[in-house]
Order: sequence, then C-alpha cells, then structure tokens
Amino acid sequence: MSTEKTSRADYHREHQPRAEAEARRLLARKAELQGRWLSWVAQELYQLSPPEFVNMVRRELQRLS
Repeated sequence: MSTEKTSRADYHREHQPRAEAEARRLLARKAELQGRWLSWVAQELYQLSPPEFVNMVRRELQRLS
C-alpha cells in the first residue's frame, strides 16, 4: 500500500537542515536585539509554517542555545 502522505520521519529528515539554518539565523540576532530578542523570535516563529516545521525550529533553538 503506497501513500502520497509523507511520514513524520521523512518530513523531519527532509527539513532538518532548513530548521537548523533558521534557528541559527534567529540566534545570530540575539546579541543585537538583547532584551527584545525573545519577543522578536516569537514573532518570527509565528510567521513560519507548517506547525511541524515551527516545532523543529523551536527544538533546534533549544539544542543550539
């Protein structure tokens, strides 16, 4: 039985490099934005989609911090 829907593991494998790059981009602005960084990151994450990708970026932010 074949399905066109991508499995969670496949999605993660395919988008992991982009999620890590996005997290690194967000972290790169931390020193510049200082106290405003957290609200800026929240706004940036809000603009991303789909939710699965946003969660991947959040996990990468935690891992890299």
